[in-house]
Amino acid sequence: MIPIEGDPPPRSLCTDCGISRTDDPKRCGRACQFIAPDYPALEASAHGRARDIARTDELHFGTFTRLLRARLATPKPGAQWTGITTRTAERLLETGAVSGVLTMKPHPDDRWRPVPTLVTDPADMAACRGMRMGYAPLLALLEPAIAAGHTRLAIIGIPCQVYALRALEAELGLERLYVIGTPCSDNTTTENFHAFLELLSDQPETISYLEFRADYHVELRFDDGRTQEIPFLKLPISDLPSDFFPLTCRSCVDYTNALADIVVGYMGGQGDQWLIVRNERGEELIDLLGDELITQEPGSKGKRKGAVAGFITNTERAAGGLPLRKMPGWLRPIVGWLMPRIGPRGLEFARTRVEMKAAESVLHLRREKSARMKHMIPAHIWRLVAPYGLSKDDSDQ
Repeated sequence: MIPIEGDPPPRSLCTDCGISRTDDPKRCGRACQFIAPDYPALEASAHGRARDIARTDELHFGTFTRLLRARLATPKPGAQWTGITTRTAERLLETGAVSGVLTMKPHPDDRWRPVPTLVTDPADMAACRGMRMGYAPLLALLEPAIAAGHTRLAIIGIPCQVYALRALEAELGLERLYVIGTPCSDNTTTENFHAFLELLSDQPETISYLEFRADYHVELRFDDGRTQEIPFLKLPISDLPSDFFPLTCRSCVDYTNALADIVVGYMGGQGDQWLIVRNERGEELIDLLGDELITQEPGSKGKRKGAVAGFITNTERAAGGLPLRKMPGWLRPIVGWLMPRIGPRGLEFARTRVEMKAAESVLHLRREKSARMKHMIPAHIWRLVAPYGLSKDDSDQ
């Protein structure tokens, strides 16, 4: 492991992607998605074209060649879902397509704390499987990895890391780069996440797995093999502090990781994983898995407008905190039972979450950093929120 030492230079709206820890921290000014992002230019650079907002679903999900519902024929032991991300990275190393993979592994003293790492042996990818929660300067490993001779790299990253990577890609001198993305809407400190786990169980230290699923449930697994499913509506959100999620995450406009070659997530998977294949390199990654990967067309059911409108109302009422829910306690089990059956599902669930995140970004920035809106909110976000009465005003220009 290449050590990362010290704290990053202070930055406003920073998720510590790692660029501020490199030899030239001033590059943050042109690499950070929270300063003056240019998604059309970087989409064209990464994928050969910017998103076509007239094409079905590119407005919501970004540039793509295919949308797939997928799973591994033989799930990887201990995987978050079936292990598509881990197995893809293994195949890149096994075939020699890359000599190293930059990703996260758990801290030896805290399985939930992410630690950036450079993996060069396919067998070591298994230790990186699963979700971590917290900030981790993944891109700080770029310079030492390149200095060690790794010019063919894969990177597994979340949107704020991938945006900075793409902004600087041309000057890195890499022979080949594959970017495997995961969707991301909200991150928090590892310490905050532990506080959340304490609200879910009287033995939080034994929770080994947590996943938000597209069937409106959170799944927990425990060290003793037990599992628990908690409906979204019964999560103790009201017990969390209003600043549990930082403004960076509440104002992020890139839920679907628009600049990755392939995105592996859950939103449109309906029990499987959901893949957004964005370009030729993404198609190469699918081909690497071959018959190991079972795919089908994603489905889409339900209607999103009511859910998104309700979310916007609750977010506005929260006045900068977490969205408030005013539903009576007796009604929540009923609605929790109905949502997986009549609520948005498949691609419609994904569109719902994307529109919620777009609206959340507009509302929180307008309230807390209105001067940033002109530069931080791309044109496609305004198109997503327009049906809900959100539009630019004089302070947003």
